[in-house]
Amino acid sequence: MMQPFPADEWAEYGELRMHCRDWGGAGRPVALLHGLASTCRIWDLAAPILAGDFAVVAVDQRGHGDSGKPDHGYDFASVGRDVAAMLEGRNIRRPVLVGHSWGADVALELAVAQPELLSGIVCVDGGTIDASARYATLSDALTQMAPPDFSGVTPAQFLKRIRSGGQWATLIDRLGQPAEDIILANFQTLDDGTLRAKLSRNNHLRIIEALWEHRPRELYPQVACPVLMMPARQLSGADAAGRNEARSESIAAAERLLPHSKTVWLENSIHDVPVQRPELVAQVIREHITGGFFDL
Repeated sequence: MMQPFPADEWAEYGELRMHCRDWGGAGRPVALLHGLASTCRIWDLAAPILAGDFAVVAVDQRGHGDSGKPDHGYDFASVGRDVAAMLEGRNIRRPVLVGHSWGADVALELAVAQPELLSGIVCVDGGTIDASARYATLSDALTQMAPPDFSGVTPAQFLKRIRSGGQWATLIDRLGQPAEDIILANFQTLDDGTLRAKLSRNNHLRIIEALWEHRPRELYPQVACPVLMMPARQLSGADAAGRNEARSESIAAAERLLPHSKTVWLENSIHDVPVQRPELVAQVIREHITGGFFDL
């Protein structure tokens, strides 16, 4: 049965103490992975919808949210083992593994490394990150993909900065407190009242180094399970055309190389589409699970 509120749970899975949000539900298991420098809270609006039909859990990955933050193990093999250990520890058998952004690339790597674990993966605006194709050198990638510095910024100052413009300003205007809670979950408030990112800068850079070695196009032919690609596409904006062209090329390559795949474009959607359009995200996932797409 779907729970009115998620159960926040912590346990040792493998070598890592991990935080999960169990959204309840019954039936086919669905596990949710967030993206880089995010948390399981990115699923707070879509997860309860999915839990109306499935058994749903969202997890904070290594270094993120309220899970453990060691200074090692940010390569894809280690992060994938974390997810596998969590699934085993929670007795989650052959779930549909849904990843947003970098989380989709984690799901992709795990599907290749341990194909028996999953019945399928869903890549929500992710699963196509290829840093070495985008940047000339690792140094360039580390510079361009490095996180912003919010040292000395209070929560009020941070939200004021966010509200000054951009996609999250629109989300906060429309959703109010839920959107604020989701974005502030990426930070802890220190004793002096300022914010610090839960994913440390050093660990963020370690993940970028792992992304430099990540080759999704080499992985696609090795994925045995069905893959549902759900790229987001904006229809307007100053750089929408160039971004959409690059994304279309990446998705076309995935479609060519994945043995069992389907693409559903999320039109007029931003990267953080699980917050912007949770009903759409949940609907597309639900339709493909109940329609038998993952029943190879």
